[in-house]
Amino acid sequence: MSSSMKAREIAVTLPHPALPGADWADCFEVMVSEPGLTAEIAARRAFERMPKWVSRLMALRNLMVRPFGLQGDPDAAAAGAPRVGMFPIVSNDPDEIVLGFDDRHLDFRIVVQTGALNHQQTSVRMATLVERHNRLGRMYLAVIMPFHKLIVASTLSRV
Repeated sequence: MSSSMKAREIAVTLPHPALPGADWADCFEVMVSEPGLTAEIAARRAFERMPKWVSRLMALRNLMVRPFGLQGDPDAAAAGAPRVGMFPIVSNDPDEIVLGFDDRHLDFRIVVQTGALNHQQTSVRMATLVERHNRLGRMYLAVIMPFHKLIVASTLSRV
């Protein structure tokens, strides 16, 4: 279960079926030495035990967005739905799991896909899709972008 290389950014085509209205997206891919890895297992490895620095950053984010009426509490956002880490499950198939939720400023989805490369390796792709609803959504995305890329690299390294 080791990554054979660093995550690399790959192209995403919009519109995407997981969030047809998305106006922003990115996707990263890593190869792992584990045949048969499912998307849900990859997502759980990526998101269920976040590093302390990510947890602290998310706690700070939650405090900062509260005055704007945005969802900061993952329990409230999930509304009792099954989750992977803090993210509600939107759909789940063996080779693709979609996580995310909708909010006033933006809707987002995280799409984790797995695919067999050969008998020893599996490709794991993590796409982030965002549909910005207003100026706050655009500003929010601009502010978090440097952190987003660090978090994605960190989460993929744990798959």
